[in-house]
Amino acid sequence: MEPLLKGLLLGFILSISVGPIIFAILKQSITNGHKAGYLFVAGVSLSDITLLTICHVFTSLFELVLNHKALVAMGGAGFLFISGIYVLFFKKITLDNNETGKENLISKGGYLRIFASGFIMNTLNPNVFLFWFAWTAAIGASAADSNHPLTYKIVVFATCLSFVLLTDLLKVALASKLRPRLTEKTMQLINRISGLIILIFSLALLWSAYQYR
Repeated sequence: MEPLLKGLLLGFILSISVGPIIFAILKQSITNGHKAGYLFVAGVSLSDITLLTICHVFTSLFELVLNHKALVAMGGAGFLFISGIYVLFFKKITLDNNETGKENLISKGGYLRIFASGFIMNTLNPNVFLFWFAWTAAIGASAADSNHPLTYKIVVFATCLSFVLLTDLLKVALASKLRPRLTEKTMQLINRISGLIILIFSLALLWSAYQYR
């Protein structure tokens, strides 16, 4: 149950994190239709899987070289703490309200470009890479204490990615209803909740790192 719950928590944090992706999903769904929104989400999901795989390889090498769980956990906690502080106190939310409410006609090539834009936008966002790098280090440190480390990590990240994908698909399905409710005030509140959760988890991870010593 522990890796499953951690995967759900991680997926929840990622799904409510306020960034350009959530607005891009809504914009694609509202202006280009649900099919475009689903393809954009598919591109984002493929990007997350790619970045997660890359970060896992790097953190695995990091652990192999250092062979110190405490340092790995502290590194991940440090990334998360800085991210939480930024999201909670410094990140500003602005909304683009210039939506016409009319869907555009999209060709097959246009749908392919929408899929690619989801992949590229997510991949080129440095915050996404840092997010995955921090969490792969953190979960890797936790998995080291389990009887089956690889299974532990697979359950955590498979649960996380599945949860995020489902919530993104839900955002597409409810785009027309969600968009009017996403005021700067409500998005800032969601943003602060996300930052607070990240801070709490980073402190818990620091405590775990202290116990590894």
